[in-house]
Amino acid sequence: GERGRRDLGGMLGWPRPHCDVFRKLLAHPRLVPYLVEFCGRGYRLDHLPLLISQHKGSEGFALHGGPLTTSGDFNPTLQYRFVNGSFYNSLLAVSVQLCDHDEGDGGFCVIRGSHKCNFPVPMRFENGLEATEHFHQPVTKAGDVLIFSEATVHGALPWNAEHERRVAIYRFAPATVAYGRTYSPSWPAPMLEGLTPAQRAVLEPPYAERLDRPILRPGEEEPSTSGRSSK
Repeated sequence: GERGRRDLGGMLGWPRPHCDVFRKLLAHPRLVPYLVEFCGRGYRLDHLPLLISQHKGSEGFALHGGPLTTSGDFNPTLQYRFVNGSFYNSLLAVSVQLCDHDEGDGGFCVIRGSHKCNFPVPMRFENGLEATEHFHQPVTKAGDVLIFSEATVHGALPWNAEHERRVAIYRFAPATVAYGRTYSPSWPAPMLEGLTPAQRAVLEPPYAERLDRPILRPGEEEPSTSGRSSK
């Protein structure tokens, strides 16, 4: 690439109505079933959302993520499991496509099947110096949503299209799991003002469902509890 990418944060705390479209994604009825399926009941926002912008010629980003460390050891912070008919992801990425990504445009790429890898990623492969035929760039349209486990090795290819690339990335985690620490001791005050109960439930800190955690269920607009006080 000939230039860097541009990152922007803080959207959940922007003045209304500018924050509203980004807040809706916390508990969007089309997304809740997937977030519950992949993260479990009581899923929570882990990272502050990030907007990425790239113009033609912008550089890519080296491969990262995956269930192993660079030395090949077990990485407990980025895991995927499928046990007894249920998914488990310690960190899930939700990338909202704000522009088209046609074949060959570049941008997000993934090493398919790498969420199950048992060997570390070679350094030359990580930096795109060999075996690039395994770098898969999904074709998407504006409004599409890519959902992937952070246990999947992924990165970005240089941006080749004439139009500006724009994506909004959210990261969610199970109820008892935390990778980031922005929630402690509290999320930034501006992003807590005017939230719906459902949106506020997604911003709960990590703790177990049985401790009266408000949880979202597919098809229901309001959060509910099923912990000790509800019995």
